[in-house]
Amino acid sequence: MRFRLAPTPAQEQGLLEHCSHARYMWNLAVEQHQHWRPGRASAPGYAEQCRQLTQARRQFMWLATGSQTVQQQALRDFAQAMANFFAGTHRRPTWRKAGVHEGFRIVGQRGNHWDVRRLSHKVGQVWIPKVGWVRFRWSRQVPDEAKSFRVKRDRAGRWHVAFAVIPPPVDGPGTGQVVGVDRGVAVSAALSTGEKLFAPGLRSTEAKRLGRLQRRLARAKPGSNHRARVKVAIGRLKARETDRRKDWAEKTSTRLASDFDLIRVEHLRIKNMVRSARGTLTVPGTNVRAKTGLNRSIHAAGWGLLVTRLEDKAPDRVEKVNPAYTSQTCHACGHRAAGGRQPLIPPWNRKP
Repeated sequence: MRFRLAPTPAQEQGLLEHCSHARYMWNLAVEQHQHWRPGRASAPGYAEQCRQLTQARRQFMWLATGSQTVQQQALRDFAQAMANFFAGTHRRPTWRKAGVHEGFRIVGQRGNHWDVRRLSHKVGQVWIPKVGWVRFRWSRQVPDEAKSFRVKRDRAGRWHVAFAVIPPPVDGPGTGQVVGVDRGVAVSAALSTGEKLFAPGLRSTEAKRLGRLQRRLARAKPGSNHRARVKVAIGRLKARETDRRKDWAEKTSTRLASDFDLIRVEHLRIKNMVRSARGTLTVPGTNVRAKTGLNRSIHAAGWGLLVTRLEDKAPDRVEKVNPAYTSQTCHACGHRAAGGRQPLIPPWNRKP
């Protein structure tokens, strides 16, 4: 459950300090694990890193003035990231950069380490260690079972607080209805009922402005205030596009989960599909610009986000099928032919 934070300028400085401490601990853990080589002792685990953190807080005053909870949770997050890497579900954790990875996590007993209260119909407050009560937009009730929360700052400069609560799944109609979802680039999601859904993006005027800002960013002097302002403006446009895509995925997944009992989607390996075609210096790639545009369109269509939210809202009701020849097979008679595939033309390119 995510809410929009509204910190004061003084509170924002405290939040940025927490973010810098969390990023510093994360990067230290990355450096320790990258130092490992065959024949050397294994990199320290979470318990050993916590003991090292205690010694460092005694030695460095700037580290002791920060929140120990924030610093320890950064190490715990790194330990979980390494566990996911060894399990084969995620990539190896890498460095975090200032201005890009701004966030931290608070874990503890509610009422002792942190707390939430409601001030008015649309305003609430959350207690953050070393910062105090920070206001946020109260859009729904925060459940009592929440035991942790995460504070993040996006590239547009917006602050959000997300409480770790798993919402209940969406109930199906109970009629046994089945729907197939075909994800594409021209049509974001084509349903077997004949309905076509399009993920919203930037308008034409916004896309032109984004192009102008990117050209200004390329000409701006590194480290200048002008470059920082242009980056914030670009971040706001990117955040607007991301918000629209997320809103579309949330509404679409909720509607599909409530209208159908079984949802079938293609089992696509999106990470492999959006790999770059640049190649190497010895073996350069071909059609690199075309492949780059295709990758950008796949990300803009929200393929992975839609299926992820469907699996969250309709557990055990999402079936992934093999995508081989699904566009060339007639499901009425079973005949398969390459010429049977009907190309999908986006509505803005169709002739009247």
